[in-house]
Amino acid sequence: MGIINFIKEAGEKLFGTAAAPAAAAEPAAAPADPSANLAELNQKAGDAIAAYIRSQGLDADNLGVTYDGVSHTVTVTGNAADQPTKEKILVAAGNVQNVDKVDDQMTVTNPAPEAQHHTVVAGDNLWKIAEKYYGSGAKNDAIFEANTPMLKSPDKIYPGQVLVIPPLQ
Repeated sequence: MGIINFIKEAGEKLFGTAAAPAAAAEPAAAPADPSANLAELNQKAGDAIAAYIRSQGLDADNLGVTYDGVSHTVTVTGNAADQPTKEKILVAAGNVQNVDKVDDQMTVTNPAPEAQHHTVVAGDNLWKIAEKYYGSGAKNDAIFEANTPMLKSPDKIYPGQVLVIPPLQ
């Protein structure tokens, strides 16, 4: 449990980026209660992140996802069946644009050692990352497997993306 940091400019685009220019073009009357509007936007963002997590084939008992747009923090609760599932849920929640932090409040039915996290920089590939953490680039498959289904290909990583680096068995 704890806070995992992400780069808020990187990741999946789940929030209405296409609607933003249209909204700016038309001045709207100020809402009667701005906090109600913020609460509604936070609820929609939390729902979108939860739907994205589930679209990756990931789930946990009583999975709860909330978003705080002021701090750009996602809080994730629930009970995952195992540590790898928990790690994937947390990374899926954080690799979303406008998410700066994930507050891990999850539990695990079958605990195991926690993974490390690596933020991808320009020039990184899974081979180099495996060399850094495991001393051998040939162990890059462990990193790829720990990040599927979010990674569709070992070659499709991008700067700012946070990857799960599992402990070797």
